[in-house]
Amino acid sequence: MLLIPCPYCGPRPEIEFAYGGEAHIARPVEPSKLDDESWAAYLYLRANDKGPHAERWRHVHGCGKFFNVRRDTTTDLILESYEVGEQPRCGRTEAPT
Repeated sequence: MLLIPCPYCGPRPEIEFAYGGEAHIARPVEPSKLDDESWAAYLYLRANDKGPHAERWRHVHGCGKFFNVRRDTTTDLILESYEVGEQPRCGRTEAPT
């Protein structure tokens, strides 16, 4: 079991949280103007890198807030957690192209 460090409540077991997907994905400014291929790419294409990865989590059974976590997907080691709107101290945050 992961021990996830909520930036608001401190470390808690992963059963208190809901995974929210890759972090730092910007919603298109005018989604209605995208063609089907571009909209599908926004919805479904993610980096899925092996190694450090920025993820969004929600502390469902705690403060209820969303936050971001950098986790190494090969070891499950959590490198850092930080509030939404902040940038990680190091690492990749851009969306896939």
